[in-house]
Amino acid sequence: MGLYKNLFKQTAIYGLATVLPKMFSFILVPLYTDLLPKAEYGKVSMIFAYMIFINVILAYGMETSFFRFYNKEEDKEKVIETSMVTIFWSTIVFLFIALLYRTTLSEWSNIDSQYIGYTIWILALDALVIIPFSKLRATQRPMFYAIIKIANVLVNLLLTIAFLIYLPQWAATSPNGFLSSLYIENFEIGYIFLANIISSLLTFLVLSPNYLALKWRFDFALWKKMMRYGLPILVAGIAFAINEQFDKILLGNLLPANVADSEVGVYSACYKIGLFMVLYRTAYTLGIEPFFFSHSSDKNAPQTYAMVTKYFVIFGSFILLSVIVFADLFKLLLIRDSSYWVAMKVVPLIILANFFLGIYTNLSVWYKLIDKTHIGAYISVVGAIITLVLNYLLIPSMSYYGSAIATLAAYASMMLISYYLGNKYYPIPYDIKKIAGYLSISIAFSAISFYGFRENYFVGVGLLVAFLYFIYYNEKVTLLKIIGRSPK
Repeated sequence: MGLYKNLFKQTAIYGLATVLPKMFSFILVPLYTDLLPKAEYGKVSMIFAYMIFINVILAYGMETSFFRFYNKEEDKEKVIETSMVTIFWSTIVFLFIALLYRTTLSEWSNIDSQYIGYTIWILALDALVIIPFSKLRATQRPMFYAIIKIANVLVNLLLTIAFLIYLPQWAATSPNGFLSSLYIENFEIGYIFLANIISSLLTFLVLSPNYLALKWRFDFALWKKMMRYGLPILVAGIAFAINEQFDKILLGNLLPANVADSEVGVYSACYKIGLFMVLYRTAYTLGIEPFFFSHSSDKNAPQTYAMVTKYFVIFGSFILLSVIVFADLFKLLLIRDSSYWVAMKVVPLIILANFFLGIYTNLSVWYKLIDKTHIGAYISVVGAIITLVLNYLLIPSMSYYGSAIATLAAYASMMLISYYLGNKYYPIPYDIKKIAGYLSISIAFSAISFYGFRENYFVGVGLLVAFLYFIYYNEKVTLLKIIGRSPK
């Protein structure tokens, strides 16, 4: 059980590095929805959606490729240096070209050129720390990784609060003072991105010794192998970004102009409640990817992967039911402006969709281990096609609810396709009976709670307790071993 304890320990630390920053960012949700009109919040959400796409392109699969070759190659320093050199120069080229054509980008995207400039700098700074962060994960330094990640978001949070709340007050109190000269009226969106730039810059400075210590060696033969492995990851990443973010962009373009930004705003706000599942999925993924690669040569690797996947589904099923039972309490904390609550009906679909994506992440280990990442790209493209087609068909009549349905359908399809192909290329003995059982009961209890007894917490908590007992009854022996206790 030591193997699982180590995995759970690392996942817990990476989870801390993910959950705490997200919890800090949750504080920004009520701040944004309180201070920004729905249309303005919609614009901010659309800009961040575009940023997700460009982040994927600037990484071009090099992060996953780094993990694969770091564990595969004997000369690990060569992998580190080649990865960092290629990311550095590709980022510099992007920065130069994007700044040169930012006016054109502004006209094409209908976003103020000033905000485009801020976004370009954020993207470049974030790209430059991709490999340094990956190095921390590969060398099993999760605590340092967590500290930097948490500090980044804490600085962003504090600066955003200072810019949006206190700076206007300071300027009003001392109109002739220094702080008053920093205040710009109706510049709330600009301050949001300025806070992001400063936090990203500080993160880069903390990790910059990685670049200062480089010998700037570049192994072209290794780079070609890493690119062959990573480019399908890029395609999959772009497809993933379509599944994750393109609905907001399509909402902004397919709905009538007078309501588009507001609809994006309410959808994006309620979408945030689904991030509790995203936190779990992301924390797990950060811990599991190095784990999968480092244990790929073990003879019992398939059994290990099967066990890990089962417990991912068990804990995820509990999170799914918990968040849906208490969704209307979470909205009071995150979205105080009740005009945003009209989109609450998307919450169960978004949470379930992200759970399916997490299961897909587990099931997709096979194509990474056998170096067939192009199959992962094909699966993601199928998901992206489903996302695009359903959004185009459903948005005109169902608005953001159609987008939520499209997201759920895309991730469910990817999960099922990966399971089917995995059985063919890299069979893993998943306990399908138990996995399907936990998942089905969780979904059924969630539907009963949200659609039949919404805000009736006697019923909701009762369902949670019943589900917890079901888990304990079926998994008691293994759970007690994991925590170091002997079953009675």
